[in-house]
Amino acid sequence: MEIVWYGLNCFRLMERGMASIVTDPHAPDVGLTLSRPRADIVTVSRDAPECSYTRGVRGPFRVLDTPGEYEIGGVFITAIATYADKKKGAARGLNTIFHFDYNGLTICHLGHLGHVPTQAQIEALGTVDILLVPVGGDGGLTPAEASEVISLLEPAIVIPMRYKIPGVTLSLGTLKRFLKQMGIEKVEPQESLKVGRGRLPSETEIVSLIPRLE
Repeated sequence: MEIVWYGLNCFRLMERGMASIVTDPHAPDVGLTLSRPRADIVTVSRDAPECSYTRGVRGPFRVLDTPGEYEIGGVFITAIATYADKKKGAARGLNTIFHFDYNGLTICHLGHLGHVPTQAQIEALGTVDILLVPVGGDGGLTPAEASEVISLLEPAIVIPMRYKIPGVTLSLGTLKRFLKQMGIEKVEPQESLKVGRGRLPSETEIVSLIPRLE
């Protein structure tokens, strides 16, 4: 499995012989230019330009933007309805969490989640090996809330997303604030994450990715 980050909530998940997935492609007006990654599946967590610019992805692909269970290209996908704010959607609307099962290696993309999930939602997600978690606030999870979600899901690997990087026009907090909340001084960023089911760390590890941009 290889995971590449394109800034904000946008990742590409790739596993040989299985469907490739791009999550939450962002429009140019967020200040980042998407480098037109190719995908078989595009997931959209929220109906907003920062999460739904499917024109920025090369296909053909299938778009998933509603809760449900899907099996596409060998990947089992569970999508769960949540909110993009702390007011049950009154401020920013709905958010969909996507849980991907690649032959037993599980990745959970929290999208633009704006609240700590309920116990029922946590249980519905099941095992999470790799968690893609928003940490920059601005309606999404604050660093403290992100830390709480991590403790509830107990993933092996955490990849922070949706925080301030050069060019982003959104009012987001920094990665440093999240790392401080987690009690970590610094994480050495890497180009991508390459990992297999049998090579997961025994204790939760934070992985910082370098955004792949044009």
